[in-house]
Amino acid sequence: MSAVQAWLTDYLTKQSALYAQLPVTKIDEIIHLLVEAHTHNRGVYAFGNGGSAANCSHFATDLGKSSSDILGKPFKVVSLNDNVSWITAIGNDYCYEDIFLRQLKNVAVAGDLAITLSVSGNSPNCIKAMEWAREQGLKTIAFVGGKRGKLAEICEHVIVVPEVHYGRAEDVQMTLCHLLCYVFVEKIIAANS
Repeated sequence: MSAVQAWLTDYLTKQSALYAQLPVTKIDEIIHLLVEAHTHNRGVYAFGNGGSAANCSHFATDLGKSSSDILGKPFKVVSLNDNVSWITAIGNDYCYEDIFLRQLKNVAVAGDLAITLSVSGNSPNCIKAMEWAREQGLKTIAFVGGKRGKLAEICEHVIVVPEVHYGRAEDVQMTLCHLLCYVFVEKIIAANS
C-alpha cells in the first residue's frame, strides 16, 4: 500500500467512526424543531465562517428548495453568509463580530431558529449572534467540533462532532445538514407532521 493509500484509508476509517458516534436522538429533536418552524412559518437562520459558511449556504439551498418543494410549502430559511454587501458593510462600519448579529436583529423574532456551524465553537461573531438570539427567544442550535467552545455552553441544542480536524468535522457538519433536509426530501416526515 502506498503512503497516499494508507493516508486515504486512515482518513476514511476515522470519518466512518465519527458518523457512528452521531447522536440520533439529538438530530431527531432538531428535525422536530424544523417541523415546528415550517408549520408555524418561523424563520430559520444559518451562519458560520469559512467551510462552515459554505455548509450553511448549502443547507439553506437544500432546505429552501428541495425540502420545500417536497413539502409543498416553503421553509423561511436564509444563510446569513450569502449577502456579501451586507456582511462587508457591517464589518466595515461596525466590526466583524457583528456580521451575523446585526442581520439577525433586522429579521429574526422570538420562536425563529438560529443555527450556527463552528468547528472551534469559539467564533466571536457566532457567539455574539447566539447570545442575542437566546435573549430574544429564538431557538438556538449549534454544530461544533471536539473542542466544543463557548457555543456548546450557550446554545440550547448542541451536536458535538468529537473531532478537531477541520476537514473531517466539516464533512460531518454537512452530513448533519443533509440529514435535516433529506428527512423531508425522502418523505420520512410529511407536511405538518
